[in-house]
Amino acid sequence: MPKVITKITRQKRNEERYNIYVNEEYAFSVDENILVQYGLTKGKTLDEWTIGDIGFDDEVSRAFNRALGYLTYQMRSEDEVRKKLLAAEFGEAVINEAIHKLTRLGFLNDAEYSKAFVDTKKNTMKKGPRAIQQELKRKGIDDDTQQQALAHFDEAEQLKLATELADKKLRQETKKTPMQQKQKIQEFLLRKGYSFAIIEQVIAQIDFSKAEDDWSVLVEVQGEKAWRKYASKFSGYDLHMKVKQALYQKGFPGDVIDTFIEQKE
Repeated sequence: MPKVITKITRQKRNEERYNIYVNEEYAFSVDENILVQYGLTKGKTLDEWTIGDIGFDDEVSRAFNRALGYLTYQMRSEDEVRKKLLAAEFGEAVINEAIHKLTRLGFLNDAEYSKAFVDTKKNTMKKGPRAIQQELKRKGIDDDTQQQALAHFDEAEQLKLATELADKKLRQETKKTPMQQKQKIQEFLLRKGYSFAIIEQVIAQIDFSKAEDDWSVLVEVQGEKAWRKYASKFSGYDLHMKVKQALYQKGFPGDVIDTFIEQKE
């Protein structure tokens, strides 16, 4: 029995989709662009192969529109879009076709996406190349594209951003010794994704020197803390040595430590 389209109706909830009735019975629904593409009109005869092609192309169209909605809010990598469509339970072949169409029309471009991603991360969060590269990798960007995008993030710009971060961190750590401040800055810049070479240059530019009054304030705070910690277990010489050792490891000079111990005695 020939399959003839006997009725076409627009869906109420989605006016861009149409219900197709074949031989007086509902057969399938399609997007408006598929309706036009295949010239689906009342009285048109369809064979099984054509119905199969219509179904596949309609799925591609739905996947394409779903991805387009996902891309409306911000740029995405191809891998992110692919995972989104897989989660929506589209088939692999359908996803490949939708991705191809999105790429051909310029909605997906991992190279441009990666460049924009690098610019955003370094300008808004002052992240270093290593941290940015790890994020690009998690987003499915291949190694070559990662390197090309990061090639524009030169050493001079890295040094400038890392220095700004270090200055901010230094202001936050005023109650620390120079050794502690240096360690905090190193750890912070490493977490931000900067290399040891950049960090060494930044550290070399910072003046960590302390005035005598500054040392007095620092040792008063950290010395008292160390004294309370060991006083419950040690006394006399042993207590003094434990406190000295603790303060020395924190970067306090010997004369500052000795003065503190003498005052406690």
